[in-house]
Amino acid sequence: MDITTKIITALSQSDESQAVMFCADVLKQYGGTEISHGNIICRYGDFSEDKQTIVLDAHIDQVGFIVTSVTEQGFIKVANIGGIDKRLLPAQQVIIHGTRDIGGVFCSIPPHLAKSNQQIPEIEDMAIDTGLTGAELEEIVSLGDIVNFDVPCRELLNNRITGGALDDRSGVATILYALDLLKGRTLKYNLAIAFTTQEELGERGAKITANILNPDIAVAVDVSFAMAQGEDSKKCGYLGKGAMIGVSPSLSREISDELVKTAREGNLPYQIEVMNGLTSTNADQYADHGAKACTVSIPLRNMHTPAEVIDIADVVNTAKLLAEFIGE
Repeated sequence: MDITTKIITALSQSDESQAVMFCADVLKQYGGTEISHGNIICRYGDFSEDKQTIVLDAHIDQVGFIVTSVTEQGFIKVANIGGIDKRLLPAQQVIIHGTRDIGGVFCSIPPHLAKSNQQIPEIEDMAIDTGLTGAELEEIVSLGDIVNFDVPCRELLNNRITGGALDDRSGVATILYALDLLKGRTLKYNLAIAFTTQEELGERGAKITANILNPDIAVAVDVSFAMAQGEDSKKCGYLGKGAMIGVSPSLSREISDELVKTAREGNLPYQIEVMNGLTSTNADQYADHGAKACTVSIPLRNMHTPAEVIDIADVVNTAKLLAEFIGE
């Protein structure tokens, strides 16, 4: 397992607080690092008044659930955090982050007992079974505790991996690898790194970091849809064919074109992702703040599920693209 895969595996299997502390520790070697409202901000090296400031942003949060009640019978009720397909949930394994982590599983009606036309219940009507009684759960679980999918990150064939939270821990790993590639190089810009929270709830973390950093240029390193069976090729990129460089009326065409030029000059694979409005990524918040913003996305299948799939080559090539774009 190469170092990039190891970093992604470690990040994807961590809850948000663990991922934040892991990244904060790694970033200390590159410059001053702070945590503000859960966001990690790092200013790479020394800043010069003669250079523009660029921020590389990846969101470190993930979709999941929040505990809304615990029944006397020992079942946990939850609401979703971010967009989750309820069809995935019956019999899905989860981790409840209470006073200590405990495992659970969403209750599922066996097909033998289900009615032929039975509908999947809404998330708030589902329940998680931990094997504990209501009284036992009261000692461990509180209202507002976070619940995540309990899935390991596994290697697939042809340099691909699957797991949960690859949206957008793979983006975080991409930036960390890009920083490693930039060691010892002179930079065109003052470089800031932002690993932000609450993207899945409306890019709230990026709004905070945009105000703190006030960057001239912002690149949101996120994921986007990879082509799979039954999907529309016009709306998807392809695994293994490089970074998806965003083009949209809400983004800076200047930065998009510069990224394409960088990819061509470096003989790096890339794809164009066309969007006709807002991107629904952190780039929107930086653009609202006045930065020249663009998206650079990693193709990903099965978004917002416990079985997201990426190609490690796309992470590596995206990191190389970012390093060449920033380095002299």
